[in-house]
Amino acid sequence: MSECCSCGKKRKFDYLFWSTFIISVGGYILYAISPPFLDAIPALKEFTLNVHEILGKMWWGIVIGVLLVGIIALIPREIVVNLMGKDRNTKSIFRAAIAGIVLDLCSHGILLIAMKLYERGVRLSQVIAFLIASPWNSLSLTIILIALIGWKWTLIYIVLSFLIAVISGLITELLVKEGVLKDNPRKVDIPENFSVKKSFKQEYGDKKFTEVVNFKLFIDTFKESEMILRWVFLGVVAAGVIRTFVPTDIFTAFFGPTFIGLLLTLVAATVIEVCSEGSVPIAYDLFSRAAAPGNAFLFLMAGASTDYTEIMALKETTGSWKVAFFLPVVTVPQILVLGYILNTFSGG
Repeated sequence: MSECCSCGKKRKFDYLFWSTFIISVGGYILYAISPPFLDAIPALKEFTLNVHEILGKMWWGIVIGVLLVGIIALIPREIVVNLMGKDRNTKSIFRAAIAGIVLDLCSHGILLIAMKLYERGVRLSQVIAFLIASPWNSLSLTIILIALIGWKWTLIYIVLSFLIAVISGLITELLVKEGVLKDNPRKVDIPENFSVKKSFKQEYGDKKFTEVVNFKLFIDTFKESEMILRWVFLGVVAAGVIRTFVPTDIFTAFFGPTFIGLLLTLVAATVIEVCSEGSVPIAYDLFSRAAAPGNAFLFLMAGASTDYTEIMALKETTGSWKVAFFLPVVTVPQILVLGYILNTFSGG
């Protein structure tokens, strides 16, 4: 939420958030308790199973993401910008991309953090680099990938995702300088003699811990996260429906290591709305059964790059459709090229 967008205004009831939240959480609970009538409705049982699996994998990322949103909100903007890199150079974009890879969250948790970083004054190019580097690079998911496809391919995927993040950040910075894209208006100028300690003292002085961290902070954090969470829960519902009525085999049968296979994989990654953890089984099928490591990489990366959750979150946070659609425009061509190269050099 913008720091000034709701000042003096009464919040409207968010029908999209609460409806998708109730369906998602309701489906999770329904499958967990498994009432007798569920067996009589196969489609509903399958849907609740899918919702249960998706939420079971992503809930921790959402919870940690929401908590970190609250923590970041407590950090003075000058400190946030200083840690991410205040200069307009390649080094600051590298730092943003590394931060995206290191932070151990799923794509939806990362999305919450990225939008909060933007609100704290981090430059658009850094937010883009941070967001692109993050989708599947959590520690837990990296370990799973290593177990499935080995160290070599996992390391290759990480390096290539970092490369795409940095290139996209540099392109963003160039387009901002040319006036094609609008930079973050919440920019913060950092003095040369900036001190983190003095900044915290100036912000909070002699306030007690309970005065800073209290129940109201958690309520405000939840309200700020609601803008993103409504799209996350809508994604859960959409993924549950797709998984219920469209078998995974349909998506893996025609996605071989060809350029057409890559394009079909791109379409599938765009249509199938799953969290980063949910994309791994499908990506592994593409890697092993379809013998297409490039398609697997594309599915992992393009699933986030073309994710409507991220696109809509960028739109609502930046207020710009141009910035929102810039994400897939700048990343998809790179992903396709690298996917094709991976397939070619792997013998596909």
